[in-house]
Amino acid sequence: MALLDIENLTVKFPTRTGVFVAVDQANLSIEPGQIHGLVGESGAGKSTIGAAIMGLLEKPGYISGGTISLKGKSISGLDKASLQALRGKQISMIFQDPLTSLNPLLTVGDQLVETIQAHLDLTSGQAQQRAIEYLELVRIPEPEVRIDQFPHQFSGGMRQRIVIALALCSEPDVIIADEPTTALDVSIQAQILSLIKELARDKQVGVILITHDMGVIADTTDVVSVMYQGKVVETGTTAQVLGEPNHAYTQSLISAVPRPDEKMHRFPLVSYGGRSHEFNIESLATSWKKVDIDPEKPLFEVSNLTKRFLKKSALLPSKQTFSTAVDGVSFNIQQGEVFGIVGESGSGKSTLARMIAGLYPTDGGHIVFDGQDITNAKDLSDYRRQIQMIFQDPYSSLNPRMRIDAIIGEPAKHHKLLSGKALQHRVDELLEQVGLSAAAGKKYPHEFSGGQRQRISIARALATQPRFLICDEPTSALDVSIQAQILNILKDLQEHLNLTMLFISHDLPVIRQMCDRVGVMQNGIMVEQRETEALFTNPQRAYTQELLSFMPTLRGIKSA
Repeated sequence: MALLDIENLTVKFPTRTGVFVAVDQANLSIEPGQIHGLVGESGAGKSTIGAAIMGLLEKPGYISGGTISLKGKSISGLDKASLQALRGKQISMIFQDPLTSLNPLLTVGDQLVETIQAHLDLTSGQAQQRAIEYLELVRIPEPEVRIDQFPHQFSGGMRQRIVIALALCSEPDVIIADEPTTALDVSIQAQILSLIKELARDKQVGVILITHDMGVIADTTDVVSVMYQGKVVETGTTAQVLGEPNHAYTQSLISAVPRPDEKMHRFPLVSYGGRSHEFNIESLATSWKKVDIDPEKPLFEVSNLTKRFLKKSALLPSKQTFSTAVDGVSFNIQQGEVFGIVGESGSGKSTLARMIAGLYPTDGGHIVFDGQDITNAKDLSDYRRQIQMIFQDPYSSLNPRMRIDAIIGEPAKHHKLLSGKALQHRVDELLEQVGLSAAAGKKYPHEFSGGQRQRISIARALATQPRFLICDEPTSALDVSIQAQILNILKDLQEHLNLTMLFISHDLPVIRQMCDRVGVMQNGIMVEQRETEALFTNPQRAYTQELLSFMPTLRGIKSA
């Protein structure tokens, strides 16, 4: 008997224009100890299945047909109290966005202890000790100290590990992992996936692993189901689906996966259904003056850059110490070059990017842009016009109360570059150029998918026609098909407009495809800098070698 059995599940969402079918007669079966991968494009219905199992469908969504059974008993029609008792104890969920999964007003220890005591018969002291053990299990450093800290005091990757600890600490029968490693670097990802595999094997926990990362699917799952527009179009063993896919959509999806072992000029796009949404670089090039490159002169020079943060003790509030997030980092970026930065979560990558963008003050060192030291400059308006940043999470970087045309036009308006009809024309052009329509400008961020929101973020970044783009994990939350589109856009910008970029990512195959040179960071220090191919084929430092060893091999995945 299957541990979890889903038969002909249909989920509908009534809208003003009709009924949207999010999941259409889906069938899944999860055996004890089995890891079942669920893949597909954004909006395919993957997360909706997870929410339906947990009884967490957002209103007005509802299950209109089919059954969900746990150990042979139907759970799809349970009342609110019965579902509440089921969640956490028998079925646990790891959500994609750790910041929205954690209560910002409670310490991570309080949240773990509360979860443990709700499902297990333990005293406060026993629950506290168990919470520390699970923080250690998911590789949180100094768990005895950090258990008393709040979610905002952790990096994105560490918050995700805490969410995973919350899902595991109640010893559930089934774990639904919805993009559990999206915000994690390759080393921590390998540890977490190893932990999930160990739980499945040793405790016969059934796992539904929802992810867009084909490397994770290849290295972790036993069975894979592929979803397209609410339907499960293909199911089979991981080796069969990835190695010899039968459905045309599966074949197209796999072809868009970034290869870790070879460099491609462009990423193949998912062509199934005829929705490739290509970027209109030719149109953009006619309205944007191509930057002239001086090969002898770097555009960007960073020397001995340092950043420290105040660290307060939860037990002794009067005791203040400093942690060094960035420690004496130096590098330069040539004009028209893409410089990549990799490293583990908490290594200082994003802090470094925010200092370069002028969002964080420096505690030492210098930043020189186009020959001018801007480290302590009082007026950074011209500098900020020439550099723009594309953030990891497009939704949190877009004001939910502003229309899209106002969001995109805001930088140009702020720097007094355009106004009135000329500004609106620029906004409409940018929307068309990133594969959306001018009509999209009248909508709000919540009306778009994750991939579309990231396109909007790129359009906003291009509004001032900058010389330098900082891309901080720009595709980590996107499925492979949308990722291919976004990365092709960035490649086109660099190639046709000579844009210079700082590209930060934990996705090593993406770094290999996108960057000319790469810097490796560890504990705030830049430990190695080399040309990309030299770094990937012959890394010099032990840390770099270890980092690359965790990179998914994509063995068994059909080549494009």
